[in-house]
Amino acid sequence: NWEAVPDFTHHAHSASLSAVAVNDRYVVTGSRDETIQIYDMKKKVEHGALMQHNGTITCLEFYGHAHLLSGAEDGIMCIWNTKRWECLKSIKAHKGHVTSLSIHPSGKLALSVGTDKTLRTWNLVEGRSAFIKKLKQNAHIVKWSPSGEKYVVVIANKVDIYKLATASVSGTIVMEKRISSVKFITDCILAIVGDEEFVRLFDCESKKCLCEFKAHENRTAALVKEIDSFEREGVCVLVTASSDGYIKMWSLDLDQIKNAPSLLCEVNTKARLTCLAVWHKKDSETKQISNEATTSSSQVHEVEQPLIKRNKISWSDCGQPLEGDGQEVPVKRKVPDKQQKKKKKLQRLK
Repeated sequence: NWEAVPDFTHHAHSASLSAVAVNDRYVVTGSRDETIQIYDMKKKVEHGALMQHNGTITCLEFYGHAHLLSGAEDGIMCIWNTKRWECLKSIKAHKGHVTSLSIHPSGKLALSVGTDKTLRTWNLVEGRSAFIKKLKQNAHIVKWSPSGEKYVVVIANKVDIYKLATASVSGTIVMEKRISSVKFITDCILAIVGDEEFVRLFDCESKKCLCEFKAHENRTAALVKEIDSFEREGVCVLVTASSDGYIKMWSLDLDQIKNAPSLLCEVNTKARLTCLAVWHKKDSETKQISNEATTSSSQVHEVEQPLIKRNKISWSDCGQPLEGDGQEVPVKRKVPDKQQKKKKKLQRLK
């Protein structure tokens, strides 16, 4: 039985939220009040705030445990260290607003799009611009695939699919209305939602629609604002958020992708939703890691135990091992007489 209930709530900002991102421990939220708030989800406490940008925070994305990238209307892209929460580098990424950014799975590259009609590739190792591509229109979404072999750029109602090897468009998916969010379910399956109540799944190779289903009711022109996904107990779960305030979870069978997903649960937040991200505990992994650590430490102890016993063994001048208390026992050696040495030498000469 699936159920969605409020677990942690906080009046985070003085204005509406515009972006949210999560990693294993933290949730960060960006707002029109120009601040980024940090929340420790393990302790369920407010962790602090980042104030580096001038303008609405438009995009946030974590890379692993150590780094966070942020973009804003001031055209600045900031790279943060999430251990000390220091701004490692502040880059003037675009002449206009930074509308979206995405980090390559390797962590060496990042893509960003802005209102200056450019798609920019960033070398995160050196912290500099690597490539600039001019676009015909302003793009508002950019996203890498899980493998990092392709990426998508969203302009209004169309999705351009690029291949990393050629840096050129391999195909385009056109929707009827403006696109609000995209999510790679797998490296080849892309979920798209927009200014309508439908969710569509597309094949990135054939560009054909694999599945289409009505996720939300069109209550006074309600729109699907965001889509995310996660895997739990072998089940692929889609999560959709609508401007009507509803969050819904769907069970998707990847083996029978043509079948419409089944609804797991829904909740009415009674708020006008603007962004969504999924954070969930990984209890099984944590237990597994702790068990492995305990096992490995006990194995090390077993290996080291005989060595400790051997160190406690000392040797006498008779060559027999004696159990000692760990202290070194001095070895007695006979000092030969000088006259005996002379006699031996004379015998050898004879």
